[in-house]
Amino acid sequence: SPQPILYSYFRSSCSWRVRIALALKNIDYETVAINLTKDGGQQFSGEFQALNPMKQVPALKIDGITIGQSLAIIEYLEETRPTPRLLPWDPKKRAQVRMVSDLIASGIQPLQNLSVLKQVGQENQLTWAQQAITSGFNALEQILQSTAGRYCVGDEVSPSELCFPPIYGNTNKFKVDLTPYPTISRINKSLLALEAFHVSHPCRQPDTPPELRA
Repeated sequence: SPQPILYSYFRSSCSWRVRIALALKNIDYETVAINLTKDGGQQFSGEFQALNPMKQVPALKIDGITIGQSLAIIEYLEETRPTPRLLPWDPKKRAQVRMVSDLIASGIQPLQNLSVLKQVGQENQLTWAQQAITSGFNALEQILQSTAGRYCVGDEVSPSELCFPPIYGNTNKFKVDLTPYPTISRINKSLLALEAFHVSHPCRQPDTPPELRA
């Protein structure tokens, strides 16, 4: 079967989640870069809209279907390519993993996304994004104090970790004070040391501009 194709933007946090999953599961894929800021946003082209009506990255073409929405893509990869396993066996742990993933993917990330910031107006963007991240991080730090081991839920990498560095990466851009979040900061540091998180990082993608490469 043909190699999967990931429609991605180096800076997109939702694309980064999927790149981590593909790396963890050792899946070779081709990247088609969709530049969210060039030409008024390449995600708005008719061609891309036919692939993903939401006009967002990521989208993954795999096994003859195209899937949008990062968590749906990650679940599909887990169900069709179960090794190495990302979801814990224990239903209680699974629920905690999904709770943390949803908290980030629904409760923080969309509120400080490019499309929302455009609506807020230039002068309000920083305050808005800081508020979105800190209110989510206040809850997340509290939850992690009871669920965390080495990572978010115990000591295994799960889909909740895939959401983690991408949102943490935005704290720098929006100048968020991380002092109140020692657990979040510790977990993020441990994750960035892992190979799958390293190779999928925004500074190492085919479409990363030369000045942002590391």
